Amino acid sequence: MTKIIVCGCFGRMGTVICKLAAENADIEVVAGIDIVEPAGAMPFPVYGDINQCVMPADVIISFLPPTAAIADALAIVEYSVSRQVPLVLCTTGMPTELEAAVEKASQKVAILRSANMSLGINLLSNMLRRAARLLYDSSFDIEIIEKHHNQKLDSPSGTALLLADAINDALGGKMRFVNDRSHSHQKRSHDEIGLHALRGGSIVGEHSVVFAGRDEVIEFTHIAQSRDVFAVGALKAAQFLHGKPLGLYTMQDLINDL
Repeated sequence: MTKIIVCGCFGRMGTVICKLAAENADIEVVAGIDIVEPAGAMPFPVYGDINQCVMPADVIISFLPPTAAIADALAIVEYSVSRQVPLVLCTTGMPTELEAAVEKASQKVAILRSANMSLGINLLSNMLRRAARLLYDSSFDIEIIEKHHNQKLDSPSGTALLLADAINDALGGKMRFVNDRSHSHQKRSHDEIGLHALRGGSIVGEHSVVFAGRDEVIEFTHIAQSRDVFAVGALKAAQFLHGKPLGLYTMQDLINDL
């Protein structure tokens, strides 16, 4: 049994996590953290400040949005360290101050950080590393297209950058990320990874990575049809992190452990 604290328990993702956890006999939500008052009786206590939480837990899951106050995010990291409770940090567009705090905290407690918790996306990231090594030297150009709902704030998405980083890492860090070609009147260079963002409607998330070579095109596509996929991954990450020694983990560590 993995006992978890859910930060942002009444948010869009926190609500899904609590719902799916209730359906899993191996996971129990022992506390929630949110500034919103619960609409009715909850099966676990909810605190407005994580420092008020006294419930023993095995893992914290934080799905605070990029717009959350930096102080709230730092408080979660500090609580994780002081109580020695591992932390699954599901944050996209992480500010530099929080990035540094997480790096430092991971020297004292286990932290798993990812811009995208989907098992499918992280498996795709793993596959793209191999594809990039095989195809780049055969003159394949690489482009990434991402689509999201019209309320999304960041562009390109954290997931598009996650995929681009995986490819770049596999190729020795020699690639350049190009977000806008409107001011560049020249041919693309082979060391580019083009990043293209589409915003509209209620698209949960679509990511396509295109390898375009001479007379052939290979395309990898992941489509998230609901936010459940991110909650499933976050819960799987919590179970993976339960009992792990201190250090900074990623979803690739989980994928490699499956």
